[in-house]
Amino acid sequence: MDQIKTGKFIASCRKEQGMTQAVLAEKLGISNRAVSKWETGKSLPDSGIMLELCELLKINVNELLSGEKIMAEKYDKRAEDNLIAMRKEMEDQNRMMLRMEYWIAFPSVISGLVILFIASFVEMSVWLRAAFIVFAFVMILAVAFIAVRIEQKAGFYECRKCHHRYVPTYYQTNLAPHIGRTRYMKCPECKKRSCQKKVLTKEAQISTKTSHTNHGDL
Repeated sequence: MDQIKTGKFIASCRKEQGMTQAVLAEKLGISNRAVSKWETGKSLPDSGIMLELCELLKINVNELLSGEKIMAEKYDKRAEDNLIAMRKEMEDQNRMMLRMEYWIAFPSVISGLVILFIASFVEMSVWLRAAFIVFAFVMILAVAFIAVRIEQKAGFYECRKCHHRYVPTYYQTNLAPHIGRTRYMKCPECKKRSCQKKVLTKEAQISTKTSHTNHGDL
C-alpha cells in the first residue's frame, strides 16, 4: 500500500469537493494535523473513520486504499489486493507490538532483579533497603501489566477446540494461567477451555466458517 499515493489522492478528492483541510477535519471530528499527515503520506486514516471519509470525498474504500479511481472491470481484483495489503499491514503492526513487549519487559525485569539483589546483599540502612525492594516490586508489577496489555491488543488467540480466533478482555488475559504467550482460557465461541496460542491474524476464523458452511451445503 503506497501511503504517499493515497495521501495525494485524498488531497485531490478533497479539493474536488471544494473542502479545505480544516473543513474536512471538522466534518470528521479530528484535527487539521491528522488530515495533513494523511495527505503527506505520513499516516493512513483509521479504519473507524474510513467509511465516513469516503462518503465525504465521494469515493469508495478500495479507491481510497488504492490511491486512484478504479474502473468497474478492475474493481474485484483491486479489492482483493487491498484486503491482502491491509492484512499484511495488520500482521506487521501486531508483530512489532509483540516485539515491543519483549523490549519493555526483559530489561525492566532484569533491572528489578538487580535492584533486589543489591538491596539483599549490599550494606545499607534499613529504610533505604526497604525503598529499593518496594521500588523493584512496583516496577516489575507495572511493567508486567503493560506487557500483558500489549500482548492482549496485538493479534488474536486461537481456541484449540474450535479454532475460533478472538481478542480476549484484559481481565481475562491477565488472570489466565500461561506459559509464554500460550494462555489457558475459555473460548467465547465454543465455551470450552483450552491452551490458546497467540496468532497474528484472524484469517483462520474466516476459513473455518467457510468450511462449516460448505459442509452444511453438502
